[in-house]
Amino acid sequence: MRNYTKVLKIAPAFLLLGAMLDAQTTDSVKTADIEQVVLIGYGAKKKSDLTGSITAISAKDFNGGSITSPEELIQGKASGIQITTNSGAPGAGSTIRIRGGASLNASNDPLIVIDGVPVDNSGIAGASNPLSLINPNDIESFNILKDASAAAIYGSRASNGVIIITTKKGTSGKLKANYTTTTSVYEKMGNIDMLSADDFRKLVIDKGTPLYQSFLGKANTNWQNEIYQTALGFDNNISLSGGVKGLPYRLSLGYLNQDGIIRTNNIERSTAALNLNPKLFDKHLDINFNIKGSYVENRFKDDRAVGSAIVFDPTQSVYNSDFAEYGGYWEWLNTTGTPNTNATKNPLSFLNQREDLSYVRRVLGNIQFDYKMHFLPELRANLNLGYDYSDSNGNTTVLPTAAIEYYRSGSYRSYSQEKKNKLLEFYLNYTKNFESIKSLVDLTAGYSYQDWQRSDPFAPTLFGDGTKDPSAGNDGFTQNTLLSYFARLNYTFNNKYLFTGSIRRDASSRFGKDNRVGYFPSAAVAWRIDQEDFLKGSSTISTLKLRAGWGETGQQDISNSGDYPYLARYVISNSGAQYQIGSDFYNTLRAQGYDANIKWETTTTTNLGLDFGFLNDRINGNIELYQKDTKDLLSVVPVPAGANLTNLLLTNVGDMRNRGIELNLNAAVIKSDSFNWDVNFNLTHYKSEITDLASTQVLTGGIGGGTGSTIQVHSEGYMPNAFYVYQQVYDQIGMPVEGQYVDLNDDGIINSEDLYRYKSPAPDVLFGFSSKMDYKNWDLGFSLRASIGNYVYNNVASQYGNLQGIGLNNYLQNVNYSYFDTQFITAQYQSDYYVENASFLRMDNINLGYNFPNFFNDTRLRVFGSVQNAFIITNYSGLDPEVFNGIDNNLYQRPRVYSLGLNFQF
Repeated sequence: MRNYTKVLKIAPAFLLLGAMLDAQTTDSVKTADIEQVVLIGYGAKKKSDLTGSITAISAKDFNGGSITSPEELIQGKASGIQITTNSGAPGAGSTIRIRGGASLNASNDPLIVIDGVPVDNSGIAGASNPLSLINPNDIESFNILKDASAAAIYGSRASNGVIIITTKKGTSGKLKANYTTTTSVYEKMGNIDMLSADDFRKLVIDKGTPLYQSFLGKANTNWQNEIYQTALGFDNNISLSGGVKGLPYRLSLGYLNQDGIIRTNNIERSTAALNLNPKLFDKHLDINFNIKGSYVENRFKDDRAVGSAIVFDPTQSVYNSDFAEYGGYWEWLNTTGTPNTNATKNPLSFLNQREDLSYVRRVLGNIQFDYKMHFLPELRANLNLGYDYSDSNGNTTVLPTAAIEYYRSGSYRSYSQEKKNKLLEFYLNYTKNFESIKSLVDLTAGYSYQDWQRSDPFAPTLFGDGTKDPSAGNDGFTQNTLLSYFARLNYTFNNKYLFTGSIRRDASSRFGKDNRVGYFPSAAVAWRIDQEDFLKGSSTISTLKLRAGWGETGQQDISNSGDYPYLARYVISNSGAQYQIGSDFYNTLRAQGYDANIKWETTTTTNLGLDFGFLNDRINGNIELYQKDTKDLLSVVPVPAGANLTNLLLTNVGDMRNRGIELNLNAAVIKSDSFNWDVNFNLTHYKSEITDLASTQVLTGGIGGGTGSTIQVHSEGYMPNAFYVYQQVYDQIGMPVEGQYVDLNDDGIINSEDLYRYKSPAPDVLFGFSSKMDYKNWDLGFSLRASIGNYVYNNVASQYGNLQGIGLNNYLQNVNYSYFDTQFITAQYQSDYYVENASFLRMDNINLGYNFPNFFNDTRLRVFGSVQNAFIITNYSGLDPEVFNGIDNNLYQRPRVYSLGLNFQF
């Protein structure tokens, strides 16, 4: 009862309305409608009339299984879009890239529009993934705008592409209910290759000093097994849909409860969504009302537990009765009997003596009025009012007995955040078919206002000894506003020759008055060759269309560096910079660096595409060639000491080029009354290059094991995030020689001048392949992905594949098995030995289902099962080769998931 009370909190009116209405609708828009009509931003077009690069993915093509976040539905389903889950934690976020991104330091995330509302995707305190607050079961389709001619209508936010998400709606009919319940089991894929207790003892006895040998315990503990668990998850969703007297509706309720494969990690999510879409005034006024609410409770694990479990001495036991003062957990102590502040802490203590809870609420809604003028039916007026509100609060408690806080008698921190996103958009659309001149004109012009606000009250950590950190601070508030005008013309001549032109004017509060306004034009043409007399009516070639487009898009999403980078400003100093007067300490104001002339990034994209279809489109697809040129790159770069009150400054630093090719291929291999087989194949290749950089180079890619150490670099003439390493020297039998590197500049000295740029995390080629078969009442599908040519720096091996763990500290740390391949005594962090080819083939999903069409009276039942993350094939020596930023360092591994579910339709 407690769980469903949360649902009632966010939508009591929804339940009342659902009980009053009694009509039926299908639970989703007809598939044929989705396939024929594609959303293009402020409107829709037939797929055959598109001039830009747009991919539409409907519900019938979504990935199956245990899906907790919307982007997982389309992972691997389309060329040009790369989706990488950031971790295996329940509700974890994903890194989404369309055509590789276009920036260095500004956001590379695409703009996401949900039911006409561009949402803030920068994150919410207490939620690891803001998209996970949207129930995937409510989603009907994704439309992905990839090139500038398609996306430029969104102007300053479209350089990284646009994803338009549409949720399910109702249509007229009597009441229909749809209930789905899924139970899932999550298990870890494996362990990082650290020494067993016996192997570790042998190594310490062989290589360690008597002091370190005396540290050895008598236990045999696999710490990774101790922190991981086989987890359960439950997902329940019900929808009621129908229509009464011209008022179609759809109401849905969802409840998810999922444990993480690391102990103490859990997400509990309750959602509700309501859609009303009546047509009034003889169907001249179309109203579309959407509201979605969610309430999420998280318990997060301590991030330090994973790293600790990797290296904690496997000869020590988890618990020890002599350590009651520290919660009963075995810890490394000083000779005084107090915790060693430098030593690794017990992983189970990290998890069980720390409680990190968050409570997040989000309401996303809009109402859209689309009025077709009575006096001029070709003219439509559209008004869209939207609001995206979220608030969160959380608290983190560390017990006084925890070694990590023992000296300060435990700690407590409580925080909160509130975010508001307001939208007002209005546009006019005129569509007219002039048959006398064989011309179709579709003209749109409009205005957009969007305002974001965020409030962060001051939230220090309170310690049990009466101190707090920081000792003083201010409540935070920030605001960002975007004012825009836009226009678009679609023109079709003789149903063969298509033209699209658009322009958007944006004014952003994130830039100074001289750089505040940006103009983003685009143009595209298409030739429907299949409509020419020599192909029209062909039984072989059913679709053939050539497209070419050009456009400019912008980038102003620099929220990680603050909303006011052009303003001179002061912040309150930390406790280390207080000024003492007598016995009192006073905080000072510290001036911040700024760039008064900071301006937009601008990306110019040229796209050439060919759409094709054969045998009445049983085989169909497209091929795309593109080039993106970004100028005035936004990046944080070093500046000379004293030049701008800072040593790192966000500013415009250079240019970048991205070239690529994409292929999508679909085939209905078999079509019959009893057996159907559809397949999809997609391929993506792109290469980015920094073509101009004001700074010589920008170091990036922080690694574990060295304070301030980095392993990647941005350099002119190279790919972003190239690994910046020494070339390793090998002996006659192929073993790396410790501390010996190639003198690349032949000056007789090995120093930073010999570092070179070697490979990058970006893959050479991405593949996706999916298949779906149905035979009578059975259906079977799978989806797999491949990444070729992506490289990963194995930071676990570089940090722990040496003897420092048994001879550098006054405690023991475990050693990675890679030590036996190198025999390194000390860590060689910048050796290219640790940059590995991490190409892989991953089976994302296998699903099997059976339909009982007449289960009970008019009830239909579908039973289904799935396996996610079924297997992965790779030569990478680490645990998982799919690491987006290219640095493998103590990741929360992705689980293998077994799911069983039931779907009832009444």
